[in-house]
Amino acid sequence: MTLDYRLDGPDAADVLVLANSLGTTQELWTRQLPALTKRFRVLTYEHPGHGRSPLPEQPATVEAFTLDLLDLLDELDLDRVSFCGVSLGRVVLSCTSAYLGPPEGWHDRAHVVRAEGMDAIADTVVGRWFTTQASDDEPELVGRFRSILVSTPPEGYARCCEAIADWDARERIADIAAPVLVVAGADDPATPLEHAELIASRIPGARLRVLERAAHLANVERAEAFTEAVLEHLGQEVPA
Repeated sequence: MTLDYRLDGPDAADVLVLANSLGTTQELWTRQLPALTKRFRVLTYEHPGHGRSPLPEQPATVEAFTLDLLDLLDELDLDRVSFCGVSLGRVVLSCTSAYLGPPEGWHDRAHVVRAEGMDAIADTVVGRWFTTQASDDEPELVGRFRSILVSTPPEGYARCCEAIADWDARERIADIAAPVLVVAGADDPATPLEHAELIASRIPGARLRVLERAAHLANVERAEAFTEAVLEHLGQEVPA
């Protein structure tokens, strides 16, 4: 597996990996990159079956996605990184969950996109990504992310759904030893606040930051507040 990636920022700076959400591309981080690439060497990449990353022959699992990323880090000779999404160094877990069951819903979604294409789920999914206020204030932005979702290869998206269906890390996250910041959107229907609270409660020393007026793509909708939270957690000075 060879993942499509970009590496931007000063060569000598610490490395920060940014991982996309299901159905998005590296464009997800557009609003963070100006601030982050001043301080970090930032690695963005596409999940298998998304963007220009090829679809693997074997069934998709979260563990396989992790190994693909580790292979990429080895290929780039990156021994230690911080991760906005899990790896070595400091960790930021944003709008996520240790368990996104029940699995039947994910298998149903995979079946729908294979049978009917991405348009069949686009309005529902994008409705979870942004608040109504964001849709009213920035319709072009919301439309752009809908286009990104619809352009995702259905088979790549479906396999990721099946990987999520089998994922349950509620017990294993207690083993995370790196300093962790958990970021949640207060109005996120995809991974509600209680999911973030569970993660923060089970990882020793984890801190929880809730962004008001934000749904699932909180880093897009509340870009400045999100970036400030990440910089603070990574020990960087926040711009005045």
